Amino acid sequence: MKFSTLKRHIREGVKNIFRNGWMSVASIGAVTVALILVAIFVTVILNINQMTSNVEKDVEIKVLIELTADEDQIKTLGEEIEDINGIETMRFSSKDDELNLLVEGMGEQGEAWALFEQDNPLNHAYVVKAKDPQQTEVIAAKIENFENVYKVNFGQDVVPQLFKFNNYARATGLALIAGLVFMAVFLISNTIKLTIHARSTEIGIMRLVGATNNFIRLPFFVEGFLLGVLGSIIPIVVTLIGYHFV
Repeated sequence: MKFSTLKRHIREGVKNIFRNGWMSVASIGAVTVALILVAIFVTVILNINQMTSNVEKDVEIKVLIELTADEDQIKTLGEEIEDINGIETMRFSSKDDELNLLVEGMGEQGEAWALFEQDNPLNHAYVVKAKDPQQTEVIAAKIENFENVYKVNFGQDVVPQLFKFNNYARATGLALIAGLVFMAVFLISNTIKLTIHARSTEIGIMRLVGATNNFIRLPFFVEGFLLGVLGSIIPIVVTLIGYHFV
């Protein structure tokens, strides 16, 4: 295609936008509304996904060690835990560390526990974090079978339900995004069809005088591209401003 021909098609596409007035405004409006809806839902869903991921990353397994375990047994237990596939981090927390956490976590009520500093009744512990938070329950079950393990805590009453909710939220979010994208495409395509139908007489005349299909189509492609760009500017601005302030 010659540059002069391409230039002509671009010029005709721009002219058609102004020539068709309210139809162009309607097309831009349809694109704008559809993309704003998609942008809002995508932003909300991505934020929910980020929050749920952050919550999952905070899930830890606390392995309480038997009070009767000696240093060698504690070390052996730590090595066994490290050998489990899927462990991201593991650290030892002495009974004194556990007492300090308890005192700090309970605030003023924790001062009563400070009386046990000389005769600490708490257990030494290993604090374990899984590479994949969804595998926390599986890893905890393996650790429970090791010797010198007194108890394993990872929020058994809450964490499984939390993971189920997170998975449901992600699946629902993806379904909503897919539905909104389909709706946006449907709305935009119907608007384009209406635009072409409204100009069917013009297209018919061009065919009668011998215009080729490409000669007829290219100005429409240019017009549609420009309408899409113009219709996407507002959603982009609204999304950026809204995300910044919210």
